[in-house]
Amino acid sequence: MQRFRFGIRLKLVVFSSFLFAIPWLGYQYVWELETYLRIGQEQTMVGTARAVATALHERPALFDNQSAYLSDVKPGTDLYAYKIAYPIQLDGELDDWQDYQSQKIHYADQYLLDQVQDYQPQSLHFEHMVGQFDRYLYAMFAVVDDAVLYRPSNSLRIDRNDHLQIAMTDEHGQFQRYIVAPTKPGWVNAYLLKDQTESLQPERLETRIQGQWRATPRGYNLELRFPLNMMSSKIAFAIVDVDDPVSRQVEYIIGTANTSQVDSLGTVLVPSPEIERILKGLQYSNARVWVVDKHMRVLARSGQIQRASGVQSSDSPSTSQSWWQYVESHWLLPLYYQILTKPPADFVDDLQDAYALKGQDIAQALSGTPSTLWRLSPDSKAVILSAAHPIFIDQQVMGAVVVEQTTNGIRTLRNKALEQQFHFFLAVIVIGTLALFLLASRISWRIRKLRDATEDAIDNHGKIVGQISPSHANDEIGDLSRTFHSVLGKLGQYNTYLENMASRLSHELRTPVAIVNSSLDNLSDEGQSAASQQYIERAKDGIQRLSKILSNMSEATRLEQAIQNNERETFIVSEVLQGCVQGYALVYPKQTFALHMEDTCRDVSLSGSPELFAQMLDKIIANAVDFSEAATPIRLHLSHSDRGLDLHISNQGLLLPEDMQDRLFDSMVSLRKTQSSEQAHLGLGLYIAKIIAQYHHAQINISNLKDRSGVVVSLSFSV
Repeated sequence: MQRFRFGIRLKLVVFSSFLFAIPWLGYQYVWELETYLRIGQEQTMVGTARAVATALHERPALFDNQSAYLSDVKPGTDLYAYKIAYPIQLDGELDDWQDYQSQKIHYADQYLLDQVQDYQPQSLHFEHMVGQFDRYLYAMFAVVDDAVLYRPSNSLRIDRNDHLQIAMTDEHGQFQRYIVAPTKPGWVNAYLLKDQTESLQPERLETRIQGQWRATPRGYNLELRFPLNMMSSKIAFAIVDVDDPVSRQVEYIIGTANTSQVDSLGTVLVPSPEIERILKGLQYSNARVWVVDKHMRVLARSGQIQRASGVQSSDSPSTSQSWWQYVESHWLLPLYYQILTKPPADFVDDLQDAYALKGQDIAQALSGTPSTLWRLSPDSKAVILSAAHPIFIDQQVMGAVVVEQTTNGIRTLRNKALEQQFHFFLAVIVIGTLALFLLASRISWRIRKLRDATEDAIDNHGKIVGQISPSHANDEIGDLSRTFHSVLGKLGQYNTYLENMASRLSHELRTPVAIVNSSLDNLSDEGQSAASQQYIERAKDGIQRLSKILSNMSEATRLEQAIQNNERETFIVSEVLQGCVQGYALVYPKQTFALHMEDTCRDVSLSGSPELFAQMLDKIIANAVDFSEAATPIRLHLSHSDRGLDLHISNQGLLLPEDMQDRLFDSMVSLRKTQSSEQAHLGLGLYIAKIIAQYHHAQINISNLKDRSGVVVSLSFSV
């Protein structure tokens, strides 16, 4: 498996990743800046709430018609008139009240005012709410009654049947009572009752109280409307149930409060138009403003929280889009917003139709201390900041101003800042990384060029065959190339000296060897004693071995010169191989040779020299004979392959060391532990075989047999 290369370019690219620390620091800075912006927004909100509260301080007239002076508020008795977006159509269908379903109050046994017999829920219960639109107060009743009994058309009494009682204080503070008692479903008006408290006699028809009574399978629906200027803040509604058409006795009375006594009346809180007029100018302030009484009920509201971001939008539509805007909007911003978060275009507002608020900030403001509160929207999409400030009248807290904003504006500003920073950071990172990459590529290219020049200057045999051109660059790589040039020149001179030393030494030693040899011959011709003759013979043997060594020393050089001057010829490989094997049988009579050739290889020819081919085989066979075990054959196998011809020469015997298999074809390398007394070995045999194999365009290698019984030399020829 190839080892992963961690080059200079990759290192510089990795080191350039530290440039990402710059955007990280910028990102942290912007987040820190957002924290300070939130603190600033919080202080601004408190200031806005204080300014609105200042406009409401010491103005009791704004609260006189409200129920803010009550010490306690009873749900279901003290009513709240919701701000209705559209006028209610008085048809008894109750469709116009669907958007306010959650605000309806269920009236049953807990609101019983009077009963003749044990209360049965299926006999009477209803849902009720009031709302305000323009100058009118609207009321709805969805009554479940198991037996609806209408007033007889000829009856002078209006209380001996199912009916609705209304009690209120008028604009002058006078206690007034009304009854709605129709003779049949349809359009209805109320009857004003006489002043006597216990009397249920009608005085006159009050046409300002008008509505629709509609029968339903479960009872009836009633929708009413009357002007707000008919009443002050006290009011009560009661549904009276009469089931027996004979006795016409009242069975149950369920209502918001007792309608027979002014002190027992409940209240209705109508959003104050005066306060709303004061708040009207704040609808452009990018905030939602509430005014609540001391019971946390809403007196007025201005603005929408969906638009209350705290920041005015400065974006202006562009009719044309430049190439940079296209790249920014289609490529860069989608990438940035994998990290950034966009403020939500819409989120759930749980206070959209609220008639009462609650929260720690409001409770603290109603205790006299301004306060702020951070909260999440119910869907966790938006962060909402609210600031509350108390409203004082006669040193008493009569209500509070609550100002709300989302942090969407700050988040938008933060995103805008980060977008611009990311543009800058991206440019710095891209340009910096590209510059480092180009610098690394330039350095890497120069180093590779120096490496290639060094490899080209030395061949596979370690010979210096060229030079390195020195660089004129005044840097470390240029200095290194000049050093390589100088070192390679000196090594070339030294190698030339070593290459010529063998031939020079051989030439210089041959003359004294010849003189010594002729002197020994002369001594031998003269009469010598047996002992002297023995010494002369030993000296001759030494001289012959010395001559052999000198011949071997110059054999490789002569072979290279012979290859350069040799003319190629075509010869049949199988014929040369058979002739050589026959000769080896004579030269090595104690050794057995086994030749096997495939039939398809018998007529295959090579281009080269049959003499050099035979010399190559001689060197390989000589090695095989020296390392073969006794009585084991040397096998030669010639076969076809994808490349051309394959020749395998194997012998059984000593195995090759694992660390020497790639070095045996080098010059002056031998595995023989002892030198033969008859033959000199300088480690040149396989080196010469490799030179001849390369001349014949063959690849040669040596390895151990797979069964670990010996060694095989493989030659692969291109045909």
